[in-house]
Amino acid sequence: MEEVKLMKGNEAVAEAAIRAGVDAYFGYPITPQSEVIEYLMMERPYQRTGMVVLQAESELAAINMVYGAAACGKKVMTSSSSPGISLKQEGISYMAGAELPCLIVDVVRGGPGLGTIQPSQADYFQMVKGGGHGDYKLIVLAPSTVQEMADFVDLAFELAFKYRNPAVILSDGVIGQMMEKVVLPPQKTRLTDEEVDEKYGSWATTGKKNGRERNIITSLELKSERQEAHNHHLQAKYKEITNKEVRYEAINTEDADYLIVAYGSSARISQKAIQMAAKKGYKVGLIRPITLWPFPTDIINKLADQVKGILSVEMSAGQMVEDVRLAVNGKVKVEHYGRFGGMVHSPDEVLEALENKIIKG
Repeated sequence: MEEVKLMKGNEAVAEAAIRAGVDAYFGYPITPQSEVIEYLMMERPYQRTGMVVLQAESELAAINMVYGAAACGKKVMTSSSSPGISLKQEGISYMAGAELPCLIVDVVRGGPGLGTIQPSQADYFQMVKGGGHGDYKLIVLAPSTVQEMADFVDLAFELAFKYRNPAVILSDGVIGQMMEKVVLPPQKTRLTDEEVDEKYGSWATTGKKNGRERNIITSLELKSERQEAHNHHLQAKYKEITNKEVRYEAINTEDADYLIVAYGSSARISQKAIQMAAKKGYKVGLIRPITLWPFPTDIINKLADQVKGILSVEMSAGQMVEDVRLAVNGKVKVEHYGRFGGMVHSPDEVLEALENKIIKG
C-alpha cells in the first residue's frame, strides 16, 4: 500500500529503490548524496526484499559491480555526486556500449575539481553529452521535487530496460537534502531468477538454457565494420528514444511573451520568479525539461515563434543554454543566467536577469 512520509530527497530515492524491487545497490559515500547509501544500510533491505546493498572500495569498483549485475538481467543501481560520477564514466560508457540497463543517481555539487559540497547543476554536459568516451547517450531524468526523486526511480528502470540503456536521475544538493512530503509507492516483488531468465534471457547472462546460443556481454569489437554496424544500431535506438520519450512541464506558456527554460531546483526558483513577473505585468512562461536527454527541442522551437526572448536559468556557467539555442535555431534571442560554485540564485535575481537580459536588453 501507499505510504506518506516526510523525507529528504536522498532518502526518498533510496526508499523508492527498495519498493521498486531493485536487486542490488553498489555505491560509495560522497557529500551531498551520502544519505542514499546511509539510508539503505540502516533499512537493511535484504531483510525486507532480499536487496543487496554493498559499499564498494571505490567508485570505480561500484560501477563495475553494477555492470556485472546488470549483465545478469538484474535491476541494479548506484549513486554518487559529481567527482564520484567522473570516476564512474568509463564504466558508464562500457555499459552503454554493451546495452545494459541500470540506474545512476547523480546529486550534483559545485566544481570543478573537488569544489564544494553545495548544490550545482554543472554536471549537465557530463550526463547529457556523455562524459565518457565514444558516441553514446544516457536517458537523463531531472526531478524538481522530493516526490519526483521517488517517482523517477521506477520510471528510470522502466526506460532503462525498455531500451537496454543506462538511465540517470540528475538531481542536485538542494533536492537531495531538502525535506518534503512524499507519497511512496507500494512494494514490488523482486523478480525471481526464473522470471529474469524468462524476461531477459534473450540477452542477459542467465545461463545457457534450452539450447539457445550463449549470450556474450561486451563493448569490445576489434573489427571496425562490425563496430560501425553496432554504432548504427545504437544511433537508431537513440532516435527512437528521442521520438518517443521526451517529457517536460509547460507553465503559463499559452500567451507568454517571454520564456524561461530551467530544470530541477532552478525550475522551482524560476516558477516563483514568473509569479513575481506577472505582478509587474510581464507574461512569462516556463518550460521545465523533465528529460534532459532526450531534450524537449520541439516545444522550445515552437514557442520561439511566439515569444520575444528566452532565458536559460541554470546553476552553472551555462550548459543547457547551448541546447536551448540549438532548439531555437536563431529565431529569437536566448540568454543565460546562472550562479555556480555552489551558489543558488533567488527568484529576485532570476527576475532581474530576465528584465536586464531579455525584456529590456
